[in-house]
This record gives sequence, C-alpha cells and structure tokens, in this order.
Amino acid sequence: MHDPVALDRSFLAPDAFAAELRRIGADRYHSLHRFHRRLHDGQCTRGEVQAWALNRYYYQSMIPIKDATVLTRMIEPAQRREWRKRIEDHDGLREGDGGIERWLRLTDSLGLHRDDVVSARFILPATRFAVEAYVEFCRSKTLLEAVASSLTELFSPAIISERVSGMLAHYDFVSRDTLAYFTARPDQAKRDSDFALDFVTREARTPDQQHAVMDALRFKCDVLWLQLDGLWTAYVEGAPPPGAWQPTGNQTQAA
Repeated sequence: MHDPVALDRSFLAPDAFAAELRRIGADRYHSLHRFHRRLHDGQCTRGEVQAWALNRYYYQSMIPIKDATVLTRMIEPAQRREWRKRIEDHDGLREGDGGIERWLRLTDSLGLHRDDVVSARFILPATRFAVEAYVEFCRSKTLLEAVASSLTELFSPAIISERVSGMLAHYDFVSRDTLAYFTARPDQAKRDSDFALDFVTREARTPDQQHAVMDALRFKCDVLWLQLDGLWTAYVEGAPPPGAWQPTGNQTQAA
C-alpha cells in the first residue's frame, strides 16, 4: 500500500511537516517491536535481557562516532556547540562519566564480562550491519539527512519511561542503579530532538528535501527495528548465529 504523503510531492508547511515526521515515528518506531513488548512486560529470560544489553552496547558506543562525523559537516559554530553536547553526553567529560560508562555498569550488573562487551566480538551480525549502516549513512548523506536520522529521539522519552517502570516491576535482577543510563536520557533526548526538528523544518526548503528527511527518519527506524529482529531470532526463537553470544549462567560465551 502506497503512502499518500510519499506520493504527494507538494511542499508542507512547518507544522504539517513536523506532524508528518511524528506520524512516521508513531507507525515505525521500535517501541512497537514484539521484543520490546516482551522486555517491558517481564516476559524475557535473564539471558534475553543480557543479550539485549550486550548488543545494544555496540549501538551506544558508536553514537559519539556517528555524531563526530556529523559535527565535521557543520559550518556554523553555534550548531557545532549544540551538536557536540551529544558526544559529551555519551563519552562524558572525564573518565568514568557519560552514557557509555553507565551502559557498561548495566552490563556489569547483569553478569557480563566488560571486555567481552567492549570488544563487540559476540554481537549479532544484524546488530553490526545495522549500526555500521547508520554510521555510514551519516557520513555519506547530506547534513540535512544525517540530522534527520536522529529524529527518533522525538519518541525515546516515552519508551524509556515504559522500559524503566516495566523492568523494575518485573525483573528482580535490575534496580534503579542498574538502569542509571536512562535517568538523564529523557531530558537529553528532548533537547537534542528539539534542535534536530527545528533544523530540518528550517533547512528542508523544497518538497524533495522534505521527503529526504522523511526517508532518513524511516531509515533510522529500520536500523533500530532490525537490531530487535536479530535479538528475537537469536534469543527468543533460539537460533543464534555462529560466534554470537549465548547465555550460560552468568558467563559470556560464543555459540
């Protein structure tokens, strides 16, 4: 079935354009994926939660690399000052600080060996391909499309709230300290998505540019969705590919 907006090449007023971007998220954001339903509703095994945290680390660790690529494309100092906050959020301003470190505390608390997590040697092929495709997209596409791909942050505060409340309610092996990564993310995501939405609604000046922005957001939704598809096949259906992590007590082990 064809998307009527995709077929309509007329220029959208800023409010209508923003509404269309939100509609894309409502239809395609990975909060709708069955793995997230399983995770948030307490249906995952401990091993499935470990696999999610292990694979998601690779995505988290590549975000500042992606953002550094975008930063080099920005001409205006004010834009660079705003964008580099994203890198600071994830890398921290000092050793032991930042979102990546907090994610590692999550994987530590789940019994995963830190060296195995950081090395990414046991992640799923779907995770690697999706994340690296995202980094390459931001490197090779226009600045407008690269910024647009970050618009999934418009939808992340809701999923974070659902994730924290659901996991705390259902899993006795997590705590608020375990989930500390998520404490700062809603405010950071709102700040970042406000900037990105303002940027794309201002800089997309033609119908073709607006549709490039929509396609970039769809692509990013696909990146997030594919990672969960991989987790579902490997750990819910029980078919991890060769070399992938599989739960064995609290140890990390290749399949």
